[in-house]
Amino acid sequence: MQKAMAGRLDQRVEWNRNTAEDAAVSEAVRQMLQTELGVDETLQIALLNNRNLQATYEDLGIAQADLVQAGLLRNPILSFERRFSGQAAEFDAVQDFVEALLIPLRKRVAGAAFELAKLRVAGVVVSFAVDVRAAFYRLQGAEQMLAMRRAVVDSTEASAELSRRLRVAGNITELALRMEERLASQARLDLATADEDVVELHERLNVLMGLWGSDTAWTLARGLPDLPAREPSAQGLESQAVAQRLDMAAARQDIIAAAERLGLTSISRLVPGGSVGFHYEHEPDPFFSIGPSLHWVLPIFDWGQGAVPRDRAVLRQSQQRYIALAIEARSQVRAAYSRMRTARDRAEFYRQMVLPLQGDILRQAQLQYNAMILGPLQLLQAKQGEIDTGRDYIEAQRDYWVTRTELERALGGRFDNAMANAEVPPATLFNGSAKGGAHIHTDTEVDQ
Repeated sequence: MQKAMAGRLDQRVEWNRNTAEDAAVSEAVRQMLQTELGVDETLQIALLNNRNLQATYEDLGIAQADLVQAGLLRNPILSFERRFSGQAAEFDAVQDFVEALLIPLRKRVAGAAFELAKLRVAGVVVSFAVDVRAAFYRLQGAEQMLAMRRAVVDSTEASAELSRRLRVAGNITELALRMEERLASQARLDLATADEDVVELHERLNVLMGLWGSDTAWTLARGLPDLPAREPSAQGLESQAVAQRLDMAAARQDIIAAAERLGLTSISRLVPGGSVGFHYEHEPDPFFSIGPSLHWVLPIFDWGQGAVPRDRAVLRQSQQRYIALAIEARSQVRAAYSRMRTARDRAEFYRQMVLPLQGDILRQAQLQYNAMILGPLQLLQAKQGEIDTGRDYIEAQRDYWVTRTELERALGGRFDNAMANAEVPPATLFNGSAKGGAHIHTDTEVDQ
């Protein structure tokens, strides 16, 4: 497992098997919960503490037990017969020798299944890590949204209170006052919605981290991180995904396992069964007999007419599924990369263009309202526009980090592994080449 995780996860993976080390793991989780959690700490807690993940690790124990069982001889059969009408008695001891001859092949089949189980469990862990990171960024974005909504409530209520005083003094109309109060009321409703979103996403992370009771009172680091200055180049990402995705490795191992099963079936159909033994028979004195026994299963009616074609079909099925998965993996990388670049362009466009523009609009609207050039409706629209722009920018930042983690799922490993070919992403949104940044080099071979 640790070998499979190398280059895919920086965090520690532990299988809880009721050992002395489990107490140390629990203490490490408690210590991390006392600090402000970043994405790495959150993921580490989830990997150590999620019970569904621990249950998945038991698949390794099951496959390992099957491997041990495949190397064991069947127990011998003992039989005794006594005829009470006289003094006759018989004793037999029989051992299946064909099973003993097939043990090496059975161990190869079980060994291939064990390797397949390890790859599948490792794939579940990598996918789980992506789920945790995505949930972290969603909650972090929701908390940032909640902080913005609180600031909006404070601002709109202060503005509404000022408008009430101005109305008493006769400096503004009743309509202007009511519109300010309406904006403040809407801000409170939006705050309640944002608060509920935080609660729901907090609980989602509680489940992923396997926490309950007093352990759920953890806090996250404040604010979504800034967008990185550089992004990996798209060239070669498809081949990287095919090479490092664990579901692709599992599909390759499934072909090996199917071939091993076919080999076992092809041989065992010719020698379906046989045993050797020891026979002792006692008749009334002085008669008795002793000697070996041999039992052989003759493949007359059943000589594998169904079993061998079935295993051949399973092998072909595994091969076709591998090719289909490689095609799907490449498509997922292209789509995920395109979504990430679009999300990045959107966030950058908001930061560089829309936010400054909306700030200028509100300042100009306030100046013209003070000069009685604009009415209260236009000023209210400008204020609402600033609120909406702030919301959209937070959502754009969140979407970037979520789509980045989804690209890691498509790649089958950390996005940082592709930074060798990092490039400064061009600004492509709304400049006539929106798709240019999302182009991915397509390799000629499906499984390369």
